[in-house]
Amino acid sequence: MYAQLWCLCLAAVSALAADSPTLFNECLVPGDKKSAAETALLKRLEPLKNKRFEVTDTDGPDTYTYTLVICNRTLEDAKSTNEGLVQINKATSKTSVIGRINDTYVFNGSDWIMLVYRSGDPYGGHCDNEPRKAMIMISCNKNTLGDGFTIISEERNKSQDCFYLFEMDSSVACPIEDSHLSVGSVLLIVFAVLLALYIIGGFVYQRFVVGAKGIEQFPNITFWQELGNLVADGCDFVCRSRARSSETAYRGVGDDQLGEEPEERDDHLLPM
Repeated sequence: MYAQLWCLCLAAVSALAADSPTLFNECLVPGDKKSAAETALLKRLEPLKNKRFEVTDTDGPDTYTYTLVICNRTLEDAKSTNEGLVQINKATSKTSVIGRINDTYVFNGSDWIMLVYRSGDPYGGHCDNEPRKAMIMISCNKNTLGDGFTIISEERNKSQDCFYLFEMDSSVACPIEDSHLSVGSVLLIVFAVLLALYIIGGFVYQRFVVGAKGIEQFPNITFWQELGNLVADGCDFVCRSRARSSETAYRGVGDDQLGEEPEERDDHLLPM
């Protein structure tokens, strides 16, 4: 009896642990008090969570490999310490944590997101031995989910606020485009739907109720033919390219068209 209850308790705890994020599986701001803006940005970064990004860089005689994960650990074992970005010296195999996911800061601009991992391993002889910090500039690139991970520089020639600067391209940093339809598009869709219903419904009615055949199945065919004739006449009147030839006018011969004949004087015929 007790063994069965113990098994049920273990199963319930396992299910809750699987469904809820843990300290080792997400980016956490100090005190785990994310603002609404930070929560929205971290949500946008979720497609990159299970990816690993690596870049190799040579600094003088030393060659380093940098490994980045987004809101996840680079090491999936018991030795993991929330490392989000690590540096490995290829000559000595020494691993240094540049930043940890449980001390994250994130902000953005119009087409970029800045992800900051803090609380890295302390510098050894630089920057007053302060903890390392990684700044990853994620720039908008609609053609890739995640690519071009590159180290830009390491700012360590000062007493404090030193950092490693990285850059990468990702579509998650691109502005979110509104997909809502405009008023004009909605009206066009409604008009197209109503026109389709009119044609299909009228065709069915004419064919199966009226019993029309051929072109007579088109709804209100007489009205549309007359409308077409009127439109054609109007277009012919407005868009005619040549002047209409004038008809020959025939006029009848009337008295008004006859000119007055000059009066003949015969006074010269009278005897003097």
